Amino acid sequence: MTTGAPLRESILVALDALRASKLRSLLTLLGIILATATLIAVSSIIHGMDVYIATQVSEMGADGFRVRRLFMIGQLDPKKFAELRRRSPELSVEEYEYLRAHARLVREIGMESSRVAPVRYGDDQVEGVQVTGVTPNLGVISNTQTAQGRFFADSENQKRAMVCFIGEDIRERFFTGRDPLGKEILIQGRPFRIIGVARKQGSVFGQSRDNFVWIPIGTFFKMFGARTGIGYSALALDRARLNAARDEIRMLLRARRHLQPNDEDNFGIFGSDSLVEAWDRLTGVIAATALAVVSIFMVVGGVVIMNIMLAVVVERTREIGIRKSVGARRRDILNQFLVESSVLSASGGVIGVGLAWAIAVTVRSLTPVPMEMPAASVALGVGLSALVGLFFGVYPARRASRLDPIEALRFET
Repeated sequence: MTTGAPLRESILVALDALRASKLRSLLTLLGIILATATLIAVSSIIHGMDVYIATQVSEMGADGFRVRRLFMIGQLDPKKFAELRRRSPELSVEEYEYLRAHARLVREIGMESSRVAPVRYGDDQVEGVQVTGVTPNLGVISNTQTAQGRFFADSENQKRAMVCFIGEDIRERFFTGRDPLGKEILIQGRPFRIIGVARKQGSVFGQSRDNFVWIPIGTFFKMFGARTGIGYSALALDRARLNAARDEIRMLLRARRHLQPNDEDNFGIFGSDSLVEAWDRLTGVIAATALAVVSIFMVVGGVVIMNIMLAVVVERTREIGIRKSVGARRRDILNQFLVESSVLSASGGVIGVGLAWAIAVTVRSLTPVPMEMPAASVALGVGLSALVGLFFGVYPARRASRLDPIEALRFET
């Protein structure tokens, strides 16, 4: 190699060293590979979940909130969850009617309850469809858009009419190329006439949001009963009064349940801000744990790289002596070994990216967990691995650059 070797030649030398000893290189880079794969895999999970949370927030809108028996997002203590579940009674129709009659700061409040049931049309049947009974105003509250037909009316709910509003998955399964309006499908063997089709919503968290059938909640209670699974959704008068509306619903429900001032709520109320805050707390814990694991892997990987580079310096002592004898400067030797250390470590980062991609593909195909690899995380993983190699390569590079050329030429390996 000539004096003042360019960066490209230093990189080629580093890559040749990797190819010459593949097993040693793999073992050397194991810590960097695991660190990068962990960093990107965790980032992918968090990014995918961010999309899910953002979608849930958009469904509620800036002035919407929900009331549920439990709200435990971000709560990692199973004992706390079990205790809250034990002392939290189911929401009821009577409580809904009470809230609707007394709440003054909400412009809409609706009720819903769901079951998973088979849906049939002709000889074709779909298992595991989300059949939800809803009040007629839930389409407005949830901002569900209509692609065909209409939503059901108050009169149909009061009469417990056998009508339904279906998702795009149901339409595609049973009525591809045909108009579904007016057709009858069977829900647990009972005929329902289709009066509307929702606009396609896509999938979130690995689950389709279009595999559903909505029916009037009066009809739902007639079929399945009204003892469990009820929830409420509401819209405040405006965004500015969202917190006041939630407080009003909370106070009304506490009064209805005769809770004392020092008693904890035995129900959950959450809006878009609550969902985001809870998710931020959870991701903070995940990110802190991942950071600790990544830091350990990076330090271990960096120490191994430093030791390997020290061994390389010993192996190439005569080469260093020859280079210095023909005019190579200390800076040239220093730069060469720093580049080699960085390329070695960055190669581990690239392999880690490939491992993280394989993990993401496997998880997406086998589970509903959303994993999307953000480009920023990939760049950060490779860049961080290169910096680790640069940092831990300083000592071996300085040692190589300070070798006496005459002593180096006399060195025997």
